[in-house]
Amino acid sequence: MKITDLLKPEGIKVGATAANQMDAIDQLVALQDASGNISDKAGYKEGILAREAEFSTAVGDGIAIPHAKVAAVKQPGLAAMTVPGGVDWNSPDGKPADLMFMIAAPEGEANTHLEMLAKLSALLMHADFANALRRAHNAAEFLQIIDEAEAHRDLEQAQKNAAQVAARANATDDAWPKILAITACPTGIAHTYMAAENLEKKATEMGIQLKAETQGSAGAKNILTAEEIAHCEGIIIAADKNVDRARFAGKQVYSTNVSAGINDPERLINIILNHEAPVQEGTVVEAGAAAETESLGSQIYKHLMNGVSHMLPFVIGGGILTALAFLFDMGAAGTGAYGSSTFIAAFFKKIGEEAFGMMLPILAGYIAMSIADRPGLAPGVVGGLMAKSGINLAFLQTAPDFDSSVCVSGGFIAALAAGFLAGYITNFIKKACDNLPESLEGIKPILLYPVLGILATGAVMYVLNPIFGALNTAMNNFLGGMQGANIVLLGAIVGGMMSIDFGGPFNKASYVFSTGLLADAALGGPGQVVMAACMAGGMVPPIVVALSTTFFKNKWSKADRDAGLVNYIMGLSFISEGAIPFAAADPGHIIPTCVIGSAIAGAMSAAFGCYSPAPHGGAWVLPVIGNPVMWLVAIIAGSVVGALILSFWKKPVEE
Repeated sequence: MKITDLLKPEGIKVGATAANQMDAIDQLVALQDASGNISDKAGYKEGILAREAEFSTAVGDGIAIPHAKVAAVKQPGLAAMTVPGGVDWNSPDGKPADLMFMIAAPEGEANTHLEMLAKLSALLMHADFANALRRAHNAAEFLQIIDEAEAHRDLEQAQKNAAQVAARANATDDAWPKILAITACPTGIAHTYMAAENLEKKATEMGIQLKAETQGSAGAKNILTAEEIAHCEGIIIAADKNVDRARFAGKQVYSTNVSAGINDPERLINIILNHEAPVQEGTVVEAGAAAETESLGSQIYKHLMNGVSHMLPFVIGGGILTALAFLFDMGAAGTGAYGSSTFIAAFFKKIGEEAFGMMLPILAGYIAMSIADRPGLAPGVVGGLMAKSGINLAFLQTAPDFDSSVCVSGGFIAALAAGFLAGYITNFIKKACDNLPESLEGIKPILLYPVLGILATGAVMYVLNPIFGALNTAMNNFLGGMQGANIVLLGAIVGGMMSIDFGGPFNKASYVFSTGLLADAALGGPGQVVMAACMAGGMVPPIVVALSTTFFKNKWSKADRDAGLVNYIMGLSFISEGAIPFAAADPGHIIPTCVIGSAIAGAMSAAFGCYSPAPHGGAWVLPVIGNPVMWLVAIIAGSVVGALILSFWKKPVEE
């Protein structure tokens, strides 16, 4: 099939006049009717207007492609019209539309005709082709121009495919696309393919190779392969519908709407080339317009987890190295020099402290980056550093000697606030710079965003730090005063929360709270007591499952019993997620019993005064745990109680 098989001479009107957009639509609908493509003019027009109501089908450069996929269409077809005087079609570039193609697609029918429509949409992105159609004197010439352009494009595509195969066979530098893209629009008829064509065309002009996957009505075409994803620098998603991003983990991914792919391809390509797009994490984030419907709570949680996930390696690495310093300095235990009285202890402690000291800046930086993409990183890190130091306006007033005693760290709370403030401030700056001349586009990411973002975030933190410092001091005083039943209750809460969702929001909230207390925690102080209770609670769930599958075999299938053995290692390693497969199969029994066991372990750990300077490691950091024997007793007690409740509660399994 060719494009012209869908376009009859009676469906073409050259050199028409139209009073306005509605008049032009009426004339195009009449051409569809004259071609025998529709059974109900009113029903078809209603579909056309409904599509226009979503957003204008004008794509710029004087081109409009109104389309509808409705029951009023009896066969796929095209209508075309040139209007030398042009009509206003709400085009993104403000130009009147003077070349129009109206597409009629039957409901529930695919796919060959959609491929032809996709090809036409791509051809219209080439100015020489569109201008030739505008100059056509009659319908026959109009059809001949389309046939010749289609044949030329087919030849070019075949040559391109052959060159690509040869490049991969010879392993040349251009064997793999440097940038990948996905384009999609709600109807998947025209804009999907026009965005793909413009992105690929612009990339060719820039001397790079780009491959675009189109997710249209005919299904996904030109699908991106795992090898192409592995070799590319990043992915552009230009879509007005949901696109699964899970396959792009670890790669730059920039999401926008499909119109941006048509009208602003160079900017999108440069975002990837300049490494300004965020790196895709494991969590799937919706693209395009769908992202705007995400709830505020979900957005905040997503931004927070981006900060936490990047912060944890610094916390865990620095915390365990600091803990090792105490292990190598046991001879100085109880003295003020404990942890740094020997060369080897000081060696480990200094590295650990430097790494751990990056916790707050990294947390704030990556929260801001999640909100504002790469431009948010620098303001966020600076805001986190200022949160850590507690620098404020009172400090400036002590110039030139600068008295640091007036600075009170805002701690974890201030870093959280700095991250969110930096992100939203940077977004505001980016929007404010949108109207600057195009000649300044290149200096925005390297000059304007970092300078203005850091300045604005720093100014805000000067003002807010005293408030966060007071809050942090009050919280530390509160924790420092916790004794007896109060610290036991807190231990039970953080321990129990570790088992509510095994690595989900509740588990993360408990862990982040506990590690946050380590930032200013004294050895053996309340912060480290809470950390030990949290770790004890997180170790219990896998051990509960392991004990039950080992000693109550009649309650489990053979596959469960075999899988349960691995949970001993996972539990001892503080990997709560080991219980997830069992909880997914039987949440009603697993979750409540694990919560009870974890709460018992957390409470007992706190009651015994156990403390941990290490934020992770489970049983493998036992030598640095304060009161290690009773800490193990707490974990064993919580695990045994949980296993007994679970095992007596579950019904026997018949195999």
